Amino acid sequence: MSNPKDIFNRLFKEIHPQDRLFPKSEKGIGDFESEEILNTNIYNVMLNRRSQRKFESKYVEDWKLDIIFAAADTAPTAGGFQGFEIFHIKNHGIKIKLVMAANNQPYVNAPVVLVFCMNPSRVKMKFPSDTLKKFSIQDATLAAAYAQLAAHSLGLSSIWIGMIDEIKVMEAIGTNLFPSSILCIGYPKKILQPKPKRTLSELIQVIE
Repeated sequence: MSNPKDIFNRLFKEIHPQDRLFPKSEKGIGDFESEEILNTNIYNVMLNRRSQRKFESKYVEDWKLDIIFAAADTAPTAGGFQGFEIFHIKNHGIKIKLVMAANNQPYVNAPVVLVFCMNPSRVKMKFPSDTLKKFSIQDATLAAAYAQLAAHSLGLSSIWIGMIDEIKVMEAIGTNLFPSSILCIGYPKKILQPKPKRTLSELIQVIE
Protein backbone atom coordinates (compact mmCIF):
# COMPACT_ATOMS: atom_id res chain seq x y z
CA MET A 1 0.00 0.00 0.00
CA SER A 2 1.14 3.53 -0.69
CA ASN A 3 1.50 5.95 2.17
CA PRO A 4 -2.05 7.35 2.61
CA LYS A 5 -2.34 10.73 4.32
CA ASP A 6 -6.03 10.89 5.14
CA ILE A 7 -9.36 9.54 4.03
CA PHE A 8 -10.45 12.78 2.40
CA ASN A 9 -7.47 12.82 0.06
CA ARG A 10 -7.95 9.16 -0.82
CA LEU A 11 -11.64 9.56 -1.64
CA PHE A 12 -11.77 13.05 -3.08
CA LYS A 13 -8.37 13.86 -4.57
CA GLU A 14 -9.59 16.81 -6.63
CA ILE A 15 -11.95 18.31 -4.04
CA HIS A 16 -10.86 20.25 -0.97
CA PRO A 17 -11.85 18.33 2.19
CA GLN A 18 -13.73 21.30 3.63
CA ASP A 19 -16.03 21.27 0.60
CA ARG A 20 -17.16 17.74 1.50
CA LEU A 21 -18.24 18.60 5.04
CA PHE A 22 -21.89 18.70 5.98
CA PRO A 23 -22.81 21.02 7.53
CA LYS A 24 -20.24 23.76 6.91
CA SER A 25 -20.88 24.91 10.46
CA GLU A 26 -22.88 23.61 13.39
CA LYS A 27 -26.48 24.82 13.10
CA GLY A 28 -29.95 23.88 14.15
CA ILE A 29 -31.77 21.28 12.07
CA GLY A 30 -34.30 23.89 10.95
CA ASP A 31 -31.60 25.90 9.18
CA PHE A 32 -31.23 23.35 6.38
CA GLU A 33 -33.42 22.36 3.47
CA SER A 34 -34.41 18.69 3.37
CA GLU A 35 -32.55 18.20 0.06
CA GLU A 36 -29.40 19.52 1.69
CA ILE A 37 -29.73 17.17 4.65
CA LEU A 38 -30.28 14.04 2.56
CA ASN A 39 -26.77 12.70 1.93
CA THR A 40 -27.19 9.68 -0.31
CA ASN A 41 -23.52 9.35 -1.23
CA ILE A 42 -22.23 6.59 1.05
CA TYR A 43 -18.84 8.24 1.49
CA ASN A 44 -20.43 11.52 2.57
CA VAL A 45 -22.62 9.62 5.00
CA MET A 46 -19.66 7.84 6.59
CA LEU A 47 -17.47 10.93 6.71
CA ASN A 48 -20.11 13.18 8.23
CA ARG A 49 -21.84 10.89 10.72
CA ARG A 50 -21.56 12.03 14.33
CA SER A 51 -22.90 10.58 17.56
CA GLN A 52 -25.81 12.69 18.81
CA ARG A 53 -27.03 12.89 22.39
CA LYS A 54 -29.68 15.60 22.09
CA PHE A 55 -32.77 14.82 20.04
CA GLU A 56 -35.85 16.79 19.12
CA SER A 57 -39.13 15.29 20.31
CA LYS A 58 -40.18 15.23 16.65
CA TYR A 59 -41.81 12.08 15.30
CA VAL A 60 -39.66 9.97 12.98
CA GLU A 61 -41.65 9.04 9.89
CA ASP A 62 -42.52 5.38 9.33
CA TRP A 63 -41.05 5.40 5.83
CA LYS A 64 -37.68 6.42 7.25
CA LEU A 65 -37.86 3.63 9.80
CA ASP A 66 -38.65 1.20 6.99
CA ILE A 67 -35.47 2.27 5.19
CA ILE A 68 -33.42 1.91 8.38
CA PHE A 69 -34.76 -1.60 8.97
CA ALA A 70 -34.19 -2.51 5.33
CA ALA A 71 -30.58 -1.32 5.63
CA ALA A 72 -30.04 -3.50 8.70
CA ASP A 73 -31.51 -6.40 6.75
CA THR A 74 -28.83 -6.01 4.06
CA ALA A 75 -25.89 -6.30 6.46
CA PRO A 76 -23.52 -9.23 5.86
CA THR A 77 -24.01 -12.14 8.24
CA ALA A 78 -22.34 -15.49 8.87
CA GLY A 79 -23.57 -17.91 6.24
CA GLY A 80 -26.36 -15.46 5.39
CA PHE A 81 -28.35 -16.78 8.38
CA GLN A 82 -28.88 -13.38 10.04
CA GLY A 83 -28.17 -14.44 13.60
CA PHE A 84 -29.73 -11.39 15.22
CA GLU A 85 -33.05 -9.79 16.11
CA ILE A 86 -34.09 -6.13 16.37
CA PHE A 87 -36.46 -4.95 19.10
CA HIS A 88 -38.16 -1.64 18.27
CA ILE A 89 -39.05 -0.14 21.63
CA LYS A 90 -42.05 2.22 21.57
CA ASN A 91 -43.23 1.84 25.16
CA HIS A 92 -42.13 4.81 27.30
CA GLY A 93 -41.92 2.75 30.48
CA ILE A 94 -39.57 0.26 28.85
CA LYS A 95 -37.43 3.09 27.50
CA ILE A 96 -37.00 4.37 31.06
CA LYS A 97 -35.95 0.89 32.17
CA LEU A 98 -33.40 0.87 29.35
CA VAL A 99 -32.06 4.22 30.54
CA MET A 100 -31.36 2.61 33.91
CA ALA A 101 -29.91 -0.48 32.22
CA ALA A 102 -27.56 1.76 30.24
CA ASN A 103 -25.79 3.38 33.16
CA ASN A 104 -28.52 6.05 33.43
CA GLN A 105 -27.68 7.62 30.09
CA PRO A 106 -30.76 9.86 29.57
CA TYR A 107 -30.56 9.97 25.78
CA VAL A 108 -31.55 6.30 25.66
CA ASN A 109 -35.08 7.70 26.00
CA ALA A 110 -34.95 8.80 22.34
CA PRO A 111 -37.74 9.03 19.74
CA VAL A 112 -36.55 5.73 18.23
CA VAL A 113 -34.91 3.05 20.35
CA LEU A 114 -33.66 -0.16 18.76
CA VAL A 115 -32.16 -3.03 20.72
CA PHE A 116 -29.99 -5.38 18.66
CA CYS A 117 -29.79 -8.88 20.11
CA MET A 118 -27.85 -11.99 19.27
CA ASN A 119 -29.77 -15.03 18.08
CA PRO A 120 -27.22 -17.79 17.49
CA SER A 121 -29.99 -20.38 17.03
CA ARG A 122 -30.56 -18.90 13.56
CA VAL A 123 -26.99 -19.69 12.47
CA LYS A 124 -27.36 -23.18 10.99
CA MET A 125 -23.68 -24.03 10.72
CA LYS A 126 -21.73 -26.95 12.15
CA PHE A 127 -19.51 -25.12 14.59
CA PRO A 128 -19.19 -25.15 18.39
CA SER A 129 -21.75 -23.03 20.27
CA ASP A 130 -19.10 -20.46 21.25
CA THR A 131 -18.29 -19.93 17.58
CA LEU A 132 -21.97 -19.52 16.71
CA LYS A 133 -22.30 -16.92 19.48
CA LYS A 134 -19.31 -15.08 18.05
CA PHE A 135 -20.91 -15.09 14.61
CA SER A 136 -24.17 -13.86 16.11
CA ILE A 137 -22.69 -10.88 17.93
CA GLN A 138 -20.85 -9.94 14.74
CA ASP A 139 -24.11 -10.18 12.80
CA ALA A 140 -25.94 -7.96 15.30
CA THR A 141 -23.10 -5.42 15.35
CA LEU A 142 -22.97 -5.12 11.56
CA ALA A 143 -26.74 -4.75 11.35
CA ALA A 144 -26.69 -1.92 13.89
CA ALA A 145 -23.89 -0.17 11.98
CA TYR A 146 -25.82 -0.37 8.71
CA ALA A 147 -28.92 1.01 10.45
CA GLN A 148 -26.88 3.87 11.89
CA LEU A 149 -25.52 4.89 8.49
CA ALA A 150 -28.99 4.68 6.95
CA ALA A 151 -30.36 6.93 9.68
CA HIS A 152 -27.73 9.56 8.97
CA SER A 153 -28.46 9.45 5.24
CA LEU A 154 -32.09 10.33 6.06
CA GLY A 155 -31.28 13.49 7.98
CA LEU A 156 -31.46 11.74 11.35
CA SER A 157 -28.80 11.31 13.99
CA SER A 158 -28.03 8.46 16.35
CA ILE A 159 -26.02 7.32 19.33
CA TRP A 160 -24.65 3.81 19.77
CA ILE A 161 -25.02 2.55 23.35
CA GLY A 162 -22.58 -0.19 24.30
CA MET A 163 -22.37 0.41 28.06
CA ILE A 164 -25.34 -1.70 29.10
CA ASP A 165 -26.28 -4.19 31.76
CA GLU A 166 -27.28 -6.99 29.45
CA ILE A 167 -29.41 -8.82 32.02
CA LYS A 168 -31.40 -5.69 32.84
CA VAL A 169 -31.93 -5.03 29.14
CA MET A 170 -33.19 -8.57 28.63
CA GLU A 171 -35.57 -8.21 31.57
CA ALA A 172 -36.82 -4.83 30.34
CA ILE A 173 -37.70 -6.03 26.84
CA GLY A 174 -38.79 -9.52 27.89
CA THR A 175 -36.39 -11.71 25.95
CA ASN A 176 -33.84 -14.43 26.58
CA LEU A 177 -31.71 -13.15 23.70
CA PHE A 178 -28.45 -11.46 24.67
CA PRO A 179 -28.27 -7.79 23.59
CA SER A 180 -25.22 -6.46 21.77
CA SER A 181 -26.12 -2.76 21.65
CA ILE A 182 -28.86 -0.15 21.78
CA LEU A 183 -29.21 2.29 18.90
CA CYS A 184 -31.01 5.56 19.66
CA ILE A 185 -32.24 7.61 16.70
CA GLY A 186 -34.00 10.91 16.20
CA TYR A 187 -33.87 14.37 14.71
CA PRO A 188 -30.88 16.22 16.18
CA LYS A 189 -31.27 19.47 18.07
CA LYS A 190 -28.06 20.59 16.40
CA ILE A 191 -26.20 19.03 13.50
CA LEU A 192 -22.59 18.43 14.48
CA GLN A 193 -19.56 18.59 12.25
CA PRO A 194 -17.45 15.43 12.04
CA LYS A 195 -14.52 15.14 14.40
CA PRO A 196 -11.03 14.69 12.99
CA LYS A 197 -9.86 11.09 12.70
CA ARG A 198 -6.48 9.46 12.50
CA THR A 199 -4.75 9.58 9.14
CA LEU A 200 -4.81 6.27 7.31
CA SER A 201 -1.04 6.03 7.59
CA GLU A 202 -1.48 6.01 11.37
CA LEU A 203 -4.47 3.66 11.30
CA ILE A 204 -3.21 0.94 8.96
CA GLN A 205 -0.41 -1.40 9.91
CA VAL A 206 1.16 -2.90 6.78
CA ILE A 207 2.59 -6.39 7.12
CA GLU A 208 4.74 -7.48 4.18
